Amino acid sequence: MSSMNVTLSRLDRLYLAKVADQAERYQDVISQLKDVINTNDAQLTIDERNLLSIAYKNLTANLRSSWRIIDTLQKKEALSSTRQEVRLMRVQKEIIEKDIDVLCRDVIDLLERTLIPAASDGEEKVFYAKMRGDYYRYRAELTRLNPKENLAATSLEAYKFAYQHALATLPPTHPTRLGLALNFAVYFHDIMRSPERACHLAKHAFDEAVAAASTSPTTAGMNLEDSLMILQLMRDDLILWHGEISRD
Repeated sequence: MSSMNVTLSRLDRLYLAKVADQAERYQDVISQLKDVINTNDAQLTIDERNLLSIAYKNLTANLRSSWRIIDTLQKKEALSSTRQEVRLMRVQKEIIEKDIDVLCRDVIDLLERTLIPAASDGEEKVFYAKMRGDYYRYRAELTRLNPKENLAATSLEAYKFAYQHALATLPPTHPTRLGLALNFAVYFHDIMRSPERACHLAKHAFDEAVAAASTSPTTAGMNLEDSLMILQLMRDDLILWHGEISRD
């Protein structure tokens, strides 16, 4: 596009981001939406925000999946691998870790520098604050890359801020509030190694949503499909975590 010297409007960039999303060109999605932010100095619309979130999520998910595959190989083949093979797997794993760290730093910078300060109170601020907690959590999983940074504490602070704001501004059945509760619970399980605290948070959010749905069906009807999907994920995790507690 730049070689033709085409001037792009905000709608043009949104269209290109949607096309890039369909083509699974997630870096292009991010590039277009960063241009929207920088050119218009504006808050993102819900469509723009969701595209940005999905692009970062998919890129990060692919890298974390690659990391887990190599981590599993390292453990599975530890006794049968040569020293050189062990070293090569470690090198490849470290490359992926650095890619994850760079990507997380990029989205965190965008959130802290622009998106969170410009966000309106309520769902928008909760959405971005949750994202901040998520990407600090992903970095906390790779703490040895950042030994001087207390990433777990920063992730906890971000989740606490988001959750307190969600409790004050969103109904218990809102999918953004439920998604935040689920990810916050995952933080306690994966980072803090506390299935008990994870279960406590998730069960409280689950029970509140069910109670609200039964007493206020009109409110519960909003975004019902998304809310039900998150509740099912929450229920599945609760079963797994309760199993871990029982085994201990």
